[in-house]
Amino acid sequence: MRFEVLPVIDLMLGLYHQPAGMERFHQYLKHLQGNTRGDLAIPLGGFNPMGKAHVAEKLEQLKALHAEDIMADTLSSLGPLASGGVFKVALNLCDDLKGGWTHRYTTDYDARFKIQALVARGFCVPVFWTSESYDAALIRSRTLESCYRTLYWLTASKPLTLEDHGKQERYVAIQAGSIPFFSDAAIAAFYQQHKDSREYAVIFNFLYGDEAAASLGFPTFGIPGAMTGLRYLQQLT
Repeated sequence: MRFEVLPVIDLMLGLYHQPAGMERFHQYLKHLQGNTRGDLAIPLGGFNPMGKAHVAEKLEQLKALHAEDIMADTLSSLGPLASGGVFKVALNLCDDLKGGWTHRYTTDYDARFKIQALVARGFCVPVFWTSESYDAALIRSRTLESCYRTLYWLTASKPLTLEDHGKQERYVAIQAGSIPFFSDAAIAAFYQQHKDSREYAVIFNFLYGDEAAASLGFPTFGIPGAMTGLRYLQQLT
């Protein structure tokens, strides 16, 4: 199996340069679904079709950095990773600044752990955020992480427990060379107590913290900061 870039930046810039309204929305659906309603022709689900001017500005920044060229170079250096076909890699820009329909952490969770529909259709989607500053290193890292996450889904069991989630993201971090440094005794103790849990609320709270969980009305368990548990899992040996 190998990975190839599916360019989408110019496509989405053309969309965002249209006035926000139903015509733009229908054009987005046409790009997304192709000629078959409900299908997925181009993986654009992370984009807000009604995004404001700042989304186009951030896309222009990615274009100025030649983001899709960097992605192509990164994928070329990978070579074939396993037997199989071609996966198309399409950058998605999610709006966590002013996008009314994008929750930063549920979207992040889905991009990591709910990718079956993408994998089944031969797509791989590195996610970027409008709140981020971009550089070549970030683009390379995010691209590699997305590819290795796709490979994991093809070769390993789907994550069910908290421990399963950790195994996936630790594999991705190791393969992509993006292991963070993190140590916290309380986080470690919580993980040991709940690593066999399959409860979404527990897993989500651990990965993203109390504030993210509370924003959705989920119970909280004293997990400080944002994405604290996720960083812990990525470096767990």
